[in-house]
Amino acid sequence: MPMPVVLISTVSKDGVRNAAPWGCIMPILRPLDEILIASWLKRDTLDNIRDTSEFVVNIPSVDMVEVVEICAKSFPPEADEFEEADLLPRPSVKVKPPGIDGCIAWMECKLVEEILREKYSLIVGKVVHLEGNDSFFDERGGMDFESAKPMSMILGPDGVCYTHPAYPGSGREGR
Repeated sequence: MPMPVVLISTVSKDGVRNAAPWGCIMPILRPLDEILIASWLKRDTLDNIRDTSEFVVNIPSVDMVEVVEICAKSFPPEADEFEEADLLPRPSVKVKPPGIDGCIAWMECKLVEEILREKYSLIVGKVVHLEGNDSFFDERGGMDFESAKPMSMILGPDGVCYTHPAYPGSGREGR
């Protein structure tokens, strides 16, 4: 099943920046007030969210696939993953963790609730600030999917395959 790819940025209680790719994420209905992410229990990102109650969901394009792959590596908690992946931090408006410059959009979030299961955790986050990269949106707020190319993935027997939306023609009919 295709899943979106996002990079979640956090900052540890010691001030170390973390960036990790995520596929198990979804909005909770509309408007985009809350999101839900699923996490394995042993993740630095989850520990940081628990400790600070803040995170940023960064929407990368397929052009950022190399960065996503670097961030997927298992770094020790004291490693600054922004430095490891050569990410440019983007100052956030309402939370401490920075966003990642060059992404399509950024959702600054605060932890609302954690639902703990035996092998995983569900995190409900309140979107406290949402912003899109003007390069990919028109004056009405519509995304130009052909130039933005939001990343998704499909898991198969040979690993991960990254994909993006494709549209027949210009993809703008009905707009």
